Amino acid sequence: MTAAVALEGVWHRYGSGPWVLEGLDLEVAAGEAVAVMGPSGSGKTTLLSIVGLLTEPTRGRVRLGGVPVPRSRRRDRLRAGWFAWVFQTVNVLGHRTAEDNTALGLLARGVPREEATRQARAALGQVGLAERAGSPVVDLSGGELQRVCIARAVAAAPKVVLADEPTGQLDHATSVRVLDALWAARRPDTALVVATHDPQVAERCGRILRLVDGRLIEEPT
Repeated sequence: MTAAVALEGVWHRYGSGPWVLEGLDLEVAAGEAVAVMGPSGSGKTTLLSIVGLLTEPTRGRVRLGGVPVPRSRRRDRLRAGWFAWVFQTVNVLGHRTAEDNTALGLLARGVPREEATRQARAALGQVGLAERAGSPVVDLSGGELQRVCIARAVAAAPKVVLADEPTGQLDHATSVRVLDALWAARRPDTALVVATHDPQVAERCGRILRLVDGRLIEEPT
């Protein structure tokens, strides 16, 4: 089976600094959930940034659906079409509603406003926020805001969702609700790669990888 996204022989460093990633290989299948664990500074965010085409590796290459990603402006179109992000820090427009924020990615892709609104409402329903769709995001709790970000990520049906410490700023009970929302909203064929140091996040995934000295080590699940 062709991987949804794959890294082949990826090395990366910033400037002339030490290597952050060293000869790393990774394949993530469509519909698979993979956790990448490691302490702060181990390179988890760098790894996700390379997977999501935000950063070009110093060496090696990325494949999407088996096809090598070119080093060109096409990367921008591929990034927009393949990936959606959920970050540790909530990123919303505070003067807009939950529905407006959820629809932003769809509108950026050229989806007509009426259809974008419909899809945004459906996505908010998937994360348990149907009744909060018209609420300004300034009136929402931290957990509700993170669920808005999840709804925005899944609304456009990306092939891969990348989540960077999605529960890093939440308490345990709120984290559970956010994780439930992420798993419920993700489509069966959407791959999920989660960077985390939290075992409760990792154990929900079908595969756990630990980033050690720039290399990935698979752990038994």
